[in-house]
Amino acid sequence: MALSKIFPFALILCCSFYLISGQRQFDYPTANLSTTWINSISAPHSIDFTDGSKIRAILLRGTFGPKYACGFYCNGNCESYLFAIFIVQTNSASFITSPSIGFPQVVWSANRNKPVKINSTLQLTADGDLVLRDADGTLAWSTNTAGKSVAGLSLTDEGNLVLLDSKNATVWQSFDHPTDALVPGQKLVSGMKLTASISRTNWTDGGFFSFSATDDGLVAFIETNPPQTYFSRNVGGLNPSGGPSYAMYLNGSLTFFTNSSDTTEWILVSITPASSAQYMKLESNGHLKVYEWQSRWKEVDDLLTGFHGECNYPTVCGKYGICTMGQCSCPTSSNSTTYFRPINVRRPDLGCSEVTRLTCNDKKKHRLLEVEDVDYFAFEADISDTDVNTCKNACLKNCSCKAAFFRSGLNSSRATARGECYLPTEIFSLMNNEKDKTRYESVAFIKVQVGGKKDGVYEQNLARGRTWAEN
Repeated sequence: MALSKIFPFALILCCSFYLISGQRQFDYPTANLSTTWINSISAPHSIDFTDGSKIRAILLRGTFGPKYACGFYCNGNCESYLFAIFIVQTNSASFITSPSIGFPQVVWSANRNKPVKINSTLQLTADGDLVLRDADGTLAWSTNTAGKSVAGLSLTDEGNLVLLDSKNATVWQSFDHPTDALVPGQKLVSGMKLTASISRTNWTDGGFFSFSATDDGLVAFIETNPPQTYFSRNVGGLNPSGGPSYAMYLNGSLTFFTNSSDTTEWILVSITPASSAQYMKLESNGHLKVYEWQSRWKEVDDLLTGFHGECNYPTVCGKYGICTMGQCSCPTSSNSTTYFRPINVRRPDLGCSEVTRLTCNDKKKHRLLEVEDVDYFAFEADISDTDVNTCKNACLKNCSCKAAFFRSGLNSSRATARGECYLPTEIFSLMNNEKDKTRYESVAFIKVQVGGKKDGVYEQNLARGRTWAEN
C-alpha cells in the first residue's frame, strides 16, 4: 500500500484518539435552564441491578470508580421512585457498571414522602426552579427557586447538587437539606438533623430516630414527646459568636467547629479513614453506620455503639423488652402474676405487650413492678438527691409516668440510699445494668395495671385498707 494512502488514515486515527483521551467529556455533571428529564423505561443511562434496584441517571460527575450521580431511583418492585443522589460504579467512559455488586448507594433524596411513578418528570424551568412532578402532573417536590437568578444545575465532585447563578454563586444546594446520610466534606449545621427512614424499603422519614448537631455538640434521639436521647457528645463551656456551630464529616472524624474568635476544633466521633468512596447513614434501627467501597460496599463503622453495645439502642428489644448481652426478655414478677408477654415468642426483639393495658381511668389499680439491676438508655434525672420511695410515689401520682428508674452509688443500701430518679412518659427497650462498667446501682419500677380480683396481691392490700400509692 502506498504511504500516501496510509498517512491520512493514521492521521485520522491519531486525531480521534486525541479527542477521546484529551478533549471529549464523557460525564454529564451540569444542565442548563429549560431542561426536562422523563422517568421513562427508554430513558438514557438506565441500569437494572441484581439486587432489584434501578436507576435512570440524569447527571453524573467523574469517571472510573465510585462516583456521584443523580436521577430516578427505585428499589424493589419499582412502582415508585425517588429523585435521589447516589454513588455508582463507573468505567473510564463514565458508563455505569458492575450491576451485580456496585449497587447504588442513596445519600440524598428529594421526595421521601412523595415517591413518583414511571413517566414522572424532573424539570429545570426557564425561571430557575427545579420541579419534580408525578406522572399525572401532581407536584411532588420543588426547590422553590423561581425568580432567584438561577443559571444552571451542577452535581459537584463531593456529591452536592447545586443551583448556581450566572456568577457561579450558590442559590440552592442539597447539602443544606440532609435526609438520612452524610458524605465526606458535608456539614451538619446546628439545627440540621438526619432523620431515619421507616425501613430499608419504606423511605418515608417517619422513622423513630434522628441525629442532630447542636450549638455545643452532637445528639441522637428517638422521636418521642419529649425526645429521649441515646447518644450525645458535647463540648462544654462554649460561647459561640458569629454564627451557628457545625459538625463536618472529615476523613477520619466527625469534627465540631464553632464560628467564634476561637478557631479550636474538636473531634467528637472518630471514623475509619477512607481509602475509597465512603458515606454514613442513620439506619431505621438508630445505628449510624459508615459504608465504604472495598471491591463491594462494606460496613466499616458503627459510630454510636458505646460500652453498652447493642443494648443501648432504644428499640433493640422493642417496648418494655429487657436487653441482656443482646438477648431480649420481658419483665417478670416475683409472684405468679404475669404483667407482660412477648408480642411474638419467636421474635423476642419485637418487644412485650401489657397483659392489661395501662389506663388512667382507674388509678387505684396501678402498681409498680420492681425489676432489679435494670437501667434505661435515656436516663435524665427528674428528681436529684432523693430516696427510692419518693421516686416511686412521684411516678404513681403522675398518670403519664410509665416507670420510675432509680440510680444510687455502687453497693449502697436500698433503704437508705440517696440517688437520682427518672420518670419517663414512654418506655422503649430497657437494659441490664452492667455495674462493673456503670459503677452504680439501678432498679426499675414499671407501672402496670392490676387485674382486680384476679390479682391476689392487690386484693390483699385492699383488705388492709391500703392502695398502691401507699406501698
